[in-house]
Amino acid sequence: MTGQEPFIAAVKPLVDAIGGELLPPDEAGLDDVVLAWEGVDAVAVRLPQLADSLDHILAAMERRKGVPLAELDRKAKQEVVRVLEARGAFAVRHGVETVASALGVSRFTVYNYLNREKEG
Repeated sequence: MTGQEPFIAAVKPLVDAIGGELLPPDEAGLDDVVLAWEGVDAVAVRLPQLADSLDHILAAMERRKGVPLAELDRKAKQEVVRVLEARGAFAVRHGVETVASALGVSRFTVYNYLNREKEG
């Protein structure tokens, strides 16, 4: 397994960012992605369910902002909605509700932010 550790260390931040999980390649399931390094299976990646990804994205945004998303001002919340829309957050079932809850606003407010972006 020598030589694979740097590869695994290199992909770990990406896997963490998407909320995935690293597994030994021989434990990979049908939906897992096996990554090879220098012709040898090095690690398997278990991708998160879409709803889990949204929660992970919201938590990462909160960490970057340094405060709970619900404490942001209106303009900052609108920016969060813009970023989430670009990342496909509202294609996920209950995406609007999940985002509204994280921002401490109503679904109606999230829809207003989305509509404002489309009009502007």
